[in-house]
Amino acid sequence: VLDQEPLGTYRKLEEFLNFKNLQTCLKEAILLDYYVSGFLWAKGMNFSVIQYSKFMTLLDMLLHNLKTLHMSLEDSIKWLGEVMAEIGPPHLGKNQEWNIFDVTQANAVIDYLKISLFQHYKLYEYLFYSTREDIVIGTK
Repeated sequence: VLDQEPLGTYRKLEEFLNFKNLQTCLKEAILLDYYVSGFLWAKGMNFSVIQYSKFMTLLDMLLHNLKTLHMSLEDSIKWLGEVMAEIGPPHLGKNQEWNIFDVTQANAVIDYLKISLFQHYKLYEYLFYSTREDIVIGTK
């Protein structure tokens, strides 16, 4: 996936996430866009494979916390701060295995999350907590 163009990335992640109803399921389309956008942003940051992995896991865990644990925006921001402290720069004396982002990269990750997930947090809450399923009738 790292060497794919954006359309190829969409298709690979669609397959990996096992989304079958992108043409008619708004939820699947939004979630795919969330992951692809994050992946392409990380690609632009020239992250290593392990950094990609940790970043994508972070994106997934933030959605999991929202969907399953019903974390508020404030709690998600606190959780992110704790996680970033664990995967931050090695001079903080943390476990070397988790020291994968330097300060500049960690700040960039936080900035990205501010303009992606956190800025639209209420919409993602609606996506997961809405009682009705919005059906897309067509693609035009």
